[in-house]
Amino acid sequence: MTTFAVAGIQMEAPFGDNLDAMSREIDIVMARFPWVEMIMFGELCAFGPSLQAAQSMPGPAEEHFCSLARKHGIWLIPGSMYELLDDKIYNTSPVIDPSGNVVTRHRKIYPFQPYEEGVEGGLEHTVFDVPNVGRFGVSICYDSWFPETSRALVSLGAEVILHPTLTNTIDREFEMSIGRATAGINQSYFVDINNTGKLGYGQSAVFGPEGNVIYQAGRGAECIPVVLDLGLVRRTREEGLMGLGQPLKSFRDSRIAYPQYDDLGRSRFALDLGPLKHRNKGPVTENKLKSG
Repeated sequence: MTTFAVAGIQMEAPFGDNLDAMSREIDIVMARFPWVEMIMFGELCAFGPSLQAAQSMPGPAEEHFCSLARKHGIWLIPGSMYELLDDKIYNTSPVIDPSGNVVTRHRKIYPFQPYEEGVEGGLEHTVFDVPNVGRFGVSICYDSWFPETSRALVSLGAEVILHPTLTNTIDREFEMSIGRATAGINQSYFVDINNTGKLGYGQSAVFGPEGNVIYQAGRGAECIPVVLDLGLVRRTREEGLMGLGQPLKSFRDSRIAYPQYDDLGRSRFALDLGPLKHRNKGPVTENKLKSG
């Protein structure tokens, strides 16, 4: 059996600098649950959705989190922060190992447009190895709405998908169904940690490789320590979900080509939907269309 203990922190995250509050939460978790090997926060927990807070990586905030990981000897996913890189801004989640080293950074592939205006989309799928445990993947919030992102992580060997989220809108319940389906169809763990307060509606959740809900939080602040069994992922993928479907093998063995992609995997459908922009105020009537 190969196990790994992850604690998600669903914390009250106001707008502004939350570094000290996150530090205190880490101290509390490690005092109560010293067996935890990784801690993870929600998307943009450190500073909120302020482009003015963007900073380079490495930078002061990332270095702060590196020192915390080193202090406690843990893997740390400090949610995400806006990163300034080559005059562009990305929504970026650093992955920090127990020695305090940044082993990789995931840049959100699908910023929540048109709302996350001014944020560039990343171009890489992000996986990393925890030695003697397994391979983990990272996606951020809106990334999960595109099943290709999760399937790409799994195709690169991910057995656990870590998913920091900032959702304070009425679609949070739908995201729960996405998380559960993602775990089931990919036979992977899906660890979805949201903020609470002004930066999130909570309801963080951990889903197992058989599509089961391991835990779902409420709306308030919570610590969510869970032990993941990587052996279960491997058995489920080999023997089938609940001893039944083996979709990864079927997908691997299929000979079909998908019309929504060109040879480079780029989207080439739904061109008649128009530009990506904010919805119109009020209904669009036939007269408006004719006059406009």
